[in-house]
Formats: sequence, C-alpha cells, structure tokens
Amino acid sequence: MSQPLVRITGLEVGYVRRRRTVPAVRGVDLEIASGEVVALVGESGSGKSTIANTLIGLLPDNARVTGGSVVVTPQGGEPTEVVGAKERRLLTLRGAVIGLVPQDPMVGLNPTRRVGAQVAEAVRQRGVRGPQVDVEVLEFLGRAGVDEPVMRARQYPHELSGGLRQRVLVAIALAGRPQLIIADEPTSALDVTIQRRILDHLESLVRDTGTALLIITHDLAVAADRSDRVVVLRDGSIVEQGRPGEILVHPAEDYTRRLIAAAPGLAHEGRIVPRFTVDRAEAPGRDPVLRLESVARSYPLPRGSGGGVLRAVEDVSLELARGATHALVGESGSGKTTTLRLALGLEQPTSGRVLLGGTDLTDLGWRATRPLRRAVQLVHQNPFASLDPRFTVKQSIAEPLVAFGVGDRRSRAARVRVLLDQVALPAGYADRLPAELSGGQRQRVAIARALALEPQAVLLDEPVSALDVSVQDQILTLLLGLQEELGLSYLFVSHDLAVVAQVSHTVSVLRRGVVVEEGPVAEVFGAPTADYTRELIAAIPGQRSMFERVHV
Repeated sequence: MSQPLVRITGLEVGYVRRRRTVPAVRGVDLEIASGEVVALVGESGSGKSTIANTLIGLLPDNARVTGGSVVVTPQGGEPTEVVGAKERRLLTLRGAVIGLVPQDPMVGLNPTRRVGAQVAEAVRQRGVRGPQVDVEVLEFLGRAGVDEPVMRARQYPHELSGGLRQRVLVAIALAGRPQLIIADEPTSALDVTIQRRILDHLESLVRDTGTALLIITHDLAVAADRSDRVVVLRDGSIVEQGRPGEILVHPAEDYTRRLIAAAPGLAHEGRIVPRFTVDRAEAPGRDPVLRLESVARSYPLPRGSGGGVLRAVEDVSLELARGATHALVGESGSGKTTTLRLALGLEQPTSGRVLLGGTDLTDLGWRATRPLRRAVQLVHQNPFASLDPRFTVKQSIAEPLVAFGVGDRRSRAARVRVLLDQVALPAGYADRLPAELSGGQRQRVAIARALALEPQAVLLDEPVSALDVSVQDQILTLLLGLQEELGLSYLFVSHDLAVVAQVSHTVSVLRRGVVVEEGPVAEVFGAPTADYTRELIAAIPGQRSMFERVHV
C-alpha cells in the first residue's frame, strides 16, 4: 500500500499550566490519504485544534508533545517527522504541503494590508516573481469564489463581508498549492447559505485537484455532510470513527449520540420541526411589548463610491408579543442587525415608528428614553467579547444595576445571587473572571446581566452561533425555561433556521432589508411561499447526509 499523506501515531500533547502539564491529546492514531476528506468532530477542549496545530507545527509555547509521532509524506517527497522538527524544516511544509484556513477571518487576515498583497505573499513563497504574481493572485481569488477579484484585491479586510473574508483565506491556502488543507471551523460564524457555498467550493477543489481536506468542526451535521470519514473526539481521545452513514445510524458511543441529538440539522433527520404549533404561535398576540411600524433606515454613501444612499432596512413591521419569541432570519446584509438596533433605540429610523409598550420612541431624545431602556435588554453574539475581562462575574451582572442606580451594595449582591441561580451557575462563580469561564458559562453570565433590571423584552443577537452544539442546546433550553418562568419576550436574531425553529413562535424572513415572508414558524417553515426561504431551509447542514443514512 502507498504511504498515507499524514500518519499520526500515539500522539500525546499537553499544556503547561501552573507548573503541571494538563493532557489535551491522549494517544491519538490517525491517517489521512491524498484526496480524502476527514472531519474531526468534538466539543471545545476535545483536542481537535491541538491535533491540527501539531500537524502544522504551530503549537503555542506552553504546549508539550510528550509522546507519539506525526509523519507527513508529500507526493514525490520524503517523509518528514513533524514532532521535534526544526522551524526551517517546518517552513518547507507550511503552504507548499499543508495549507491552513483558520476559524476567524478577522484574526487570520492582516487588517493593515490589502487583500491582494496578502495572497501575493503566499504566491511568492513558491518562488513566483514579477508580473506572474499578480496573475496568480487574481487566479486564486477567482478559484476561491471571490467575485470581482480585481476590485477585491485592492480592498482591505474590513471592507469585505464575513463570507468574502473567509474566501480570501481559502485563496491564501490555495496559493501555496498544498496537498492538504486544514479547515479549522471555517464556517462556524457564517450564514448557512454562505457556509454551504464555501464548503461546496472547498469540496469541488478537493475532488478536482486530489487535495486532501481535514475539517475541524464542533457540528456533526457539517461533518456528516462533507466528509468521507468522521472522527469523533472527546477529552483528547478518539472515541469512534467511520463513514458518516455508519456514525449517524449506528453510533457506538453515548457521546456521539448526544452530539447527534444536539445538532439541529440531524435531530429530526434533516427536517425542521418547530417547537410551537400555529395555534400556540398566535396565542400571545395582544398588547405587544415592542412594535415596529414600517421602519426604514438609510445611510449616505461616500462620494468616492458614487454617492447616493444605502437602504439597509425598508418598510419593516413586526410585533413582539408578551411571553413570545419573534425571530429575524436572513443572510449577512439582510438588515437583521440594523432592525435590532432600531428596536433597541441605538439607531433612529429614517421613517416609520418604534413603539415600546405603547410609547413612541422615535421623536424622544436619549435622556427621555433612558428610563424606558430598562424594559429592553440585549445579549450579544460573542460571549468571548461581550464581558469586560477586568470585571468579575458579580461585577458584570451588577453593572446595569449600578448604571441605573438600583439598590445598594447589599441588595445588588443579593440580586446577583438570585440571577446566578436563575441561569444555573454556582454561587462560587461570582468572583471568577471571564477568562476562567467556558463559552457557555460566559453566555449564561451575559444572560444574567440582561435580566438584572427585570426587563420585559430581551433582544438576542445570534446568542448561540459561537457555541458548540451541545452547549448551544443547553443555552436554548435555559432561554425557554426563563421565558416560561419570567414571562419574557424575545426578539431572536439568527441565520440558522433550525435553531429558530427550536425557540420561536413567529418569524420574519429578511432579504436585503425587506421582509419577504412572515408568520408563525410552523407555517413559514412548513410551507414557505418565498424562494429565498426555501433556499435558507435547503442550506441547513445535515440534509445531504440523509441519503447515506438510509443507504448504509
């Protein structure tokens, strides 16, 4: 048999923390053949990224490889032992043999350099010089699915959407013409349609060029859709592996079964099953907490781009009923976040009205609306960025109480204890800093802070998109329980229709600032009338794997 492209044998990796080594990878054996698509699946802390970083020689300074071997054998080349290799030797592998598509495009791209210059750097590493560099930059941007590559090459990363930034990272990885591409959570924060396009493009490149692909993901639905082989990791060890159909139909481990149950795209065999019926969705319709009436928001464009205006939102109307959840869904640029900011009072509509409990906020100044803002609170998308790293948990939760002058130090401390209990965090966590918490725990703290002032409505901006599917399931269950207990109303912004179906009563589907469809979730998702809604439903991960699930 031919030598595999990658052979990992008995790999042991740990991290030195407080003078002791904490195991992260425990005795992993893994092979990747040329042209094969392998998915590493598991929760945060399972060892996925540590394996990938060991493979490419990019472990942090406090990491220690305590055992095992990682051998990379490029086609037509000699085997290289990565463990213990000198940096000069590793540089010959990076880019030319192994390409990396990192998770966060805003971290993976240099914000001070134009996109074309960053792709050109990867091209030059192959020894290409002169005008041919510019030719190949445009070629690889085009191959990665970047539209108008000549214009995009002159832009900076902040001028691109999340999907385009991720495609630029794919172009950089391709520019070295590698034999293996490592895609580390390449689509976790992207809309499902953009996610599908990028994964489709990576998949076609693999099939056309024979490049191997290692996908690192916490989402078993994505892995099942895209891989030839799924490898499930837990606590640094491989618990099982096999073809996607085998894993989905006959999982050997309870842990794998829990991952399947937590993945919205797999839990109901690729079908969206709304939690609430049409009757239940229509029940809490009187006396809305929040109402938007034909709101629009436009922004003037700079003269350099031709002037004119950008219409971010046009004629959007919605009602947020008491004790119910209304969802806003759509791709990036559809107007979801702008609508959320209008509802929160952070933006003034160009036209239309925003009413909070019957009070028109449109013509009121900041000082007049501030007392009303206690009734509406916000939970941000990223739990790792929404908390001040210098504040303890109790300081973060008490911050709104201090800002509004509610209570004294003793009563605030008591309120913090109640809120920690409501979000199912131990009282001992009150003195911890955000760095000592997991992503799910941070999001629980953010929810507790939003509840501190006893609001009537909570606006949730992609509250689970950055979380593992199992943690995501826990947070959604928590939100449903709090709604039932406290009678809260939620305005839930998401690009993930499967998640929306789990928590929402009604939904508005936005496209380019316009509502293309709205109504009870069971009705809109069960019999969509708009082509765009059908496209969003078709893009939910997990549905491609259903065919193999039946034909194992």
